Amino acid sequence: MACLLLVQIPAARAQTAAQGGNIEQNFSASLTPVPAEPLAVSGAFYVPVYSSVSMAQGKLRADFSVTLSVHNASETRPLVLKRIAYFDTSGKMVESYLKAPIALKAFSTIEVFIPTSDVRGGTGANFVVDWAASGEIAEPAVEALMVGGVGAGHYAFISQGRPIRLVGK
Repeated sequence: MACLLLVQIPAARAQTAAQGGNIEQNFSASLTPVPAEPLAVSGAFYVPVYSSVSMAQGKLRADFSVTLSVHNASETRPLVLKRIAYFDTSGKMVESYLKAPIALKAFSTIEVFIPTSDVRGGTGANFVVDWAASGEIAEPAVEALMVGGVGAGHYAFISQGRPIRLVGK
């Protein structure tokens, strides 16, 4: 049955603000007003994703859909998302998914979907997610699911977001 779903997906386009596929509309039930108090805690996640993967010693390319999920792991506090940006292999920003900060309700989730047909990210694509909160909060969970196939073979794998931390001091 998963094969049938993959066959129907290629006509889809990546979620973009210009196409009305924005997070604010698609996930309104997951959102709450941005807190009025100062955002005292903040962080960022780097999420490596793969819209394409080289196979067979580089002679074959497999294209994948990508679903980025951002989960508020707090049971009590809203999580403010300040930026969700998609970058290609060369580090060029392909798409920005937020016009302004949004806040996720406790335990809620939002997603960004990149269809198999959108290979702008390439083999070294990535997302950066900047977040904040008004006080102590459980660190969010950020991950991406890639799904695609070559011939009769179908593949699915995840990539977990990594907190961006400065090192070297």
